[in-house]
Amino acid sequence: MAKKDQSQENNLLKDIIAHAKEYGFVYPSSEIYDGLQAVYDYGPYGVELKNNLKRVWWESMTRLHENIVGLDAAIFMHPTTWKASGHVDSFNDPMVDNKDSKKRYRADVLIEEKAAQYENAGDIDRAKSLLSAMGKLMEAEDFAALRELLINEEISCPISGTTNWTEIRQFNLMFSTQVGSVADESSTIYLRPETAQGIFVNFLNVQKTARMKIPFGIAQIGKAFRNEIVARQFIFRMREFEQMEMQYFVRPGSELEWYKAWASIRMKWHEALGIPVEKLRRHDHEKLAHYANAALDIEYEFPFGYKEVEGIHSRTDFDLKSHQEYSRKKQQYFDPEINQNYIPYVIETSIGADRLFLMTLCNAYVEEEVEGKQRTYLKFHPALAPVKAAILPLTKKDGLPEKAREIVEELKYDFNIIYEDAASIGKRYTRQDLIGTPFCIAVDHQTLEDNTVTIRHRDTTEQERLPISELHHKLGEACSFRNIVKHLA
Repeated sequence: MAKKDQSQENNLLKDIIAHAKEYGFVYPSSEIYDGLQAVYDYGPYGVELKNNLKRVWWESMTRLHENIVGLDAAIFMHPTTWKASGHVDSFNDPMVDNKDSKKRYRADVLIEEKAAQYENAGDIDRAKSLLSAMGKLMEAEDFAALRELLINEEISCPISGTTNWTEIRQFNLMFSTQVGSVADESSTIYLRPETAQGIFVNFLNVQKTARMKIPFGIAQIGKAFRNEIVARQFIFRMREFEQMEMQYFVRPGSELEWYKAWASIRMKWHEALGIPVEKLRRHDHEKLAHYANAALDIEYEFPFGYKEVEGIHSRTDFDLKSHQEYSRKKQQYFDPEINQNYIPYVIETSIGADRLFLMTLCNAYVEEEVEGKQRTYLKFHPALAPVKAAILPLTKKDGLPEKAREIVEELKYDFNIIYEDAASIGKRYTRQDLIGTPFCIAVDHQTLEDNTVTIRHRDTTEQERLPISELHHKLGEACSFRNIVKHLA
């Protein structure tokens, strides 16, 4: 990618971030105190969009699949959980400091960004070679050689511009705190760095009480916490974030077949949201986590390049076997079809709700020129849009506000509706475009005569006349999640 293009992409991200704040989607946390790095709050329209995204994921999992049920596990867990999962000993990032700028970075992120530069310049082989070399050094934990790789590739600090790096060292990402009235080592617990372990420790509880048979899945949406040193690119990488994970328990030996199936299902899900195929790609892992025998990422082309939105992992039986060892309680399933006890293997689908939000926002952000005028709007799928319709009386008199309020009362129980009567109708249309409202319903003097209204469509700005009695059906058809999930059934 040329420097000019990089500048354009950076400006696009800045525009999206500014838009998100100005129009009530995402705010910096504690902004009146100058904020807190890598922590954000979702505003009135942001929380609606995020809830819609979580809901369509939840229904895609638990309603379209009869053998997937839900769970909401606690954030705090017994500390041995994280010993068994490997997080206490292995949940580390390789950190490096630049001696001149005094700034700290993740060494692997610096190298990945260099590889992306090679790829954007068309040197695919050099990018692959660099990533392969990094993967081998990371796996061998050869941090001295990893530092040499940084220097040899002339990977410099973005602030100082120098390659004057310190030694690379591991940094554990878990937040810890104390439980109880006495703070000592025995009272240390952790804020969970992932939601998956809550599913694993409840595997048998769910299997027995929901009467599930292998294969079956457990889905969960919840907060997770990681002490990221390098947290940037807006809400892409945060210290407090939300995960949507599903662990699918299968018979040993069938895991790779199910892994391929879920990789295909999840890619189709992103396409069903309206994400263009050319903006998505699959990235297979060369370096696997200690618990996996296969892994891939579904990546989206953000303004800052292709980055992971969702991970699909074949976790083998590592987690259940480890919890069985540490808890000394059997985590086995009796399979009546083969008359055998075994520890199931697991296929994981894990998507970040915040990254999904950012992908949806970036994909929806449209700037175009219409009849010589610049127009900006958010092209959300109507099912995902924070507000489904705005009811706009043409004037504040002649009974139009009262009629408009009647329509609001009729629709508000099933749809998120806005009533607005300030400013000209054109300015109100523009305001709704900027928050992504798919339909604006204008109430005028003709409405009082024949009970019809004008509906303006966001994407085309075209208008049509419709009886008030048909509004509920019209919105229901357009805004139903069925329009998304029907492609997946």
